[in-house]
Amino acid sequence: MGTPDFAVESLKTLTENDYNIVGVVTNPDKPAGRGQKIKESAVKKYAVSKGLHVLQPSSLNDEHFREELRKLKPSLQVVVAFKILPPSIFTIPTHGTFNLHASLLPQYRGAAPINHAIMNGEKETGVTTFFLDEKVDTGKIIDQRKVSITETETAGTLHDKLMKSGAGLVKSTIDSIINQTYSIIPQDELAKNFNSLKKAPKIFNEDCRINWNRDINELHNFIRGLSPYPSAWTEFIDAEGNRKKTKIYYCEPVAKSHNYKVGSILSDQKTYLKVAAKNGFLDIKQLQLEGKKQMQTEEFLRGIRSLDKCVFE
Repeated sequence: MGTPDFAVESLKTLTENDYNIVGVVTNPDKPAGRGQKIKESAVKKYAVSKGLHVLQPSSLNDEHFREELRKLKPSLQVVVAFKILPPSIFTIPTHGTFNLHASLLPQYRGAAPINHAIMNGEKETGVTTFFLDEKVDTGKIIDQRKVSITETETAGTLHDKLMKSGAGLVKSTIDSIINQTYSIIPQDELAKNFNSLKKAPKIFNEDCRINWNRDINELHNFIRGLSPYPSAWTEFIDAEGNRKKTKIYYCEPVAKSHNYKVGSILSDQKTYLKVAAKNGFLDIKQLQLEGKKQMQTEEFLRGIRSLDKCVFE
């Protein structure tokens, strides 16, 4: 059970290793983009290419869907980046249902663990498999794998590392269930090792706005933790006072004391673009003006006049 690219890697690993996949459950097709063309999920595209049986319920409470699921007689259900399942679904298989979560639970429960781990400046995260129960992301842990976070890591690069590590963990978890060699750990037991648990709630557009009054390292973590999606943004105010929403994808922090107003721009108008923050500057490397394509700083600077009169806010 899964929908995006993150889930495809696990499905691909199981398919290529000849596990008996009796069905694949994914989201219904939906219109997307400017032309509103019908779009299939990444999981569906892969499943169809391999001739797998695909189910696309509009509602998990649909009794017809549940009956279809029961007829498949699954011994185990694997959930990777899918919806919250009701007990009537996750209790169908004889060996239960487990989920792959992109963090080291019980830390970073929620919809956006990859983003929040980087935004909080973590040096390490990982993937966890756990059996589903009625509360979200709280079931008993089966296994975990740690993954390091580099200082230049973005949500995009970490996503890919966790996707691959997660696929391996899904396979080894299934093997341990088949061989009855696994053990389970209640998350409450692990939670005792932490003073507090960090959450990873869903991120909305307004949450992504850059506050230039923050510490440069916090801003750096914030921007890379949201890159490339959903992406950190600010407003670029040009010399005429026009405002344009601007996404920033990549930057480097430069620690330096200064007397510039936060949001002020320092540039040679050719090769670099530095924005003043609380205790230094952010050297912007990659950005996107509203209505324009994503571009490198050099290209952006070629299209801007009177940069000394412009600011980010």
